[in-house]
Amino acid sequence: MLSLYDGALDVPVILKNWYEEEATNNYGAYIPFVGTVRSEDGIDGLSFDIYEPILNSWFSSWQEKAKAKGAVIKMAHSRGDVMLHESSYIASVFSPKRRVALEFIDEFVEDFKASAPIWKYDLLNGKRVYALDRSTAIKGSGILGEKK
Repeated sequence: MLSLYDGALDVPVILKNWYEEEATNNYGAYIPFVGTVRSEDGIDGLSFDIYEPILNSWFSSWQEKAKAKGAVIKMAHSRGDVMLHESSYIASVFSPKRRVALEFIDEFVEDFKASAPIWKYDLLNGKRVYALDRSTAIKGSGILGEKK
């Protein structure tokens, strides 16, 4: 399940809902990862643009990988502005065995950072400034992914 939200994520509500959705499915491990906006370089927060068709395709491939391991993966991400110390990203893996969940969440989060079509902007003094220095070109994106 992939969910997109406008603004910051309500972490307790999302994690509780996911837990309740999977509580009776006989999973022995539930591993969440919560990403929050940290204070750096004087930013007020971050802002995100998402290209949903590619994100949906990317996430579907991860759902298939999870299914092959008997696991379930869920992800939530913010669109638009997220201020300091708020969450913009949550991922969770449910699995019969903890080792599968621990390894899978690590692989998923790392690939998300490298491959998801989400563009990050710093919020500085009321303006959105593309965060080029902290962005990763999407593999296969050609000229659109090149840093200048």
